[in-house]
Amino acid sequence: MKKIYSILFVSFLLAGCSKDFLKSYENRIEGVWRLVDVDRRGFGGSISQLPFQSGQFTFRDGGQLDYQDDAGNLYEGSWDIRREWVSGNCNGNNCDDRQVKALNIVAINFLTQEIRSEYFEEMQFTGTDRFNAYIYSGAHTYIFRFRR
Repeated sequence: MKKIYSILFVSFLLAGCSKDFLKSYENRIEGVWRLVDVDRRGFGGSISQLPFQSGQFTFRDGGQLDYQDDAGNLYEGSWDIRREWVSGNCNGNNCDDRQVKALNIVAINFLTQEIRSEYFEEMQFTGTDRFNAYIYSGAHTYIFRFRR
């Protein structure tokens, strides 16, 4: 019986730590960020078809979002960070699966009723004032670079 309680305690402890880890990402992203660059790597695809190509994002507490494009159009919406598992290359029985943070953004211009949304399959902080978000699409990858 002690063994079962020990296992349950460790499970709750690990679950709490994983939520804390996501919360640290959420705390880091809160604030004003500028999308300074979008790069395409690989074959195919077009940056001109992406809903977000530049502009200023304000990530607020509680998952609220304000977005302003370079033309001055204002959008309101939401954001959230999720933990995802990505399958990697497998050599025999060993696969290099890894855990990533995914970013989901939805923004609405209430004057024009235009909706913009994007699911970034991975995001990585590259410093205290910058992060990259990635979209993997077939033979190409889009890299979005954000700066404070």
